[in-house]
Amino acid sequence: MSVPFIDFTKQNEAIKNEVDAGWKAVIEKSAFIMGPQVKAFEEEFARYCGVKYAIGVNSGTDALYLALSALDIKPGDEVILPTYTFIATALCVSYTGAKVVFADIEEKTYNICPESLKKVITKKTKAIIPVHLYGQMADMDELNEISEKQGIAIIEDSCQAHGTRYKGARSGSLGKAGCFSFYPTKGLGAWGDGGMVVTNDDHVNYMVNMLRDYGRTDRYSHKMKGHNSRLDTMQAVVLSAKLKHLDQWNTMRQKVAAVYAQELKDVDVVTPLHAPDREHVYQTYAIRVKNRDKVMDGLKARGVASLIHYPIPVHLQEAYADAGNKKGDFPLGEKVCNEILSLPMFPHMTTDQVKEVAKALKEAI
Repeated sequence: MSVPFIDFTKQNEAIKNEVDAGWKAVIEKSAFIMGPQVKAFEEEFARYCGVKYAIGVNSGTDALYLALSALDIKPGDEVILPTYTFIATALCVSYTGAKVVFADIEEKTYNICPESLKKVITKKTKAIIPVHLYGQMADMDELNEISEKQGIAIIEDSCQAHGTRYKGARSGSLGKAGCFSFYPTKGLGAWGDGGMVVTNDDHVNYMVNMLRDYGRTDRYSHKMKGHNSRLDTMQAVVLSAKLKHLDQWNTMRQKVAAVYAQELKDVDVVTPLHAPDREHVYQTYAIRVKNRDKVMDGLKARGVASLIHYPIPVHLQEAYADAGNKKGDFPLGEKVCNEILSLPMFPHMTTDQVKEVAKALKEAI
């Protein structure tokens, strides 16, 4: 039995009729840009996250960039983020002209390490971006304590954490702003690109609304130099239909993860840690394994797809050579990059598929 890394078929079937009707309504009204469906989805998503505002944008990267811009992050400022993340978390800082400052991660959760973070705070530090990696939130109590003591804003990178909770609070609701990606592979994925900024802050809401739409206050009055970064109306229809299923699909992911944990309990791998004070929605089911590349080859030979999220820490990417870091600066992030392996994970994955992956993994090891 071959097992794909992800399969959207059953998700698409569940929303097809609603999307067909919704797209037909958009086409009939020709409301392709900022149509009423965008506002409706923004309101739905804000309620879901437990925040006052949600502003749709064209990607998770732009969500992070516009949230930072709304806080007036600029050249001369510093923003701290974990080195173990997708490069977009760093790029959004670079777009503002601010300096990217890296911190190491916690080895068990793969999220930013508060102690490492404290060591790199300076008078120039204006924001911290914790990345809720793989579907589990960072230690927001400790991060918010640092934020309050130091007067540093927290922007949550929730691009992999749709619907997950920390002590009952939804991802995106515990910082100055939360940023989501709706890339198709996400827990809440569009049929194209999309993103969202959520916030309880009136000023952030005001600024991001203008920044995403050419900096204008009405059709031809432009208060600032803005951008063209709007959530597409057609994608808002898809996302609204999917949002109704998100909690159910997250629960299904958790059940898949439980089967993985049982099947892999006696295998020489490190399975994901579920921290007791938070929820894990397993956007990615990432294990750590020795001889990772050979194991990947073995899985491929047995028809099982796998990926690496992520093979190179951002501080060692050529694009960030100018940050001045070197190999060994963030040992835990570097160690995890050499061992991490993402196994197939999607809500409708069957128990037989999980067992097939586990069997292939044991044979490959």
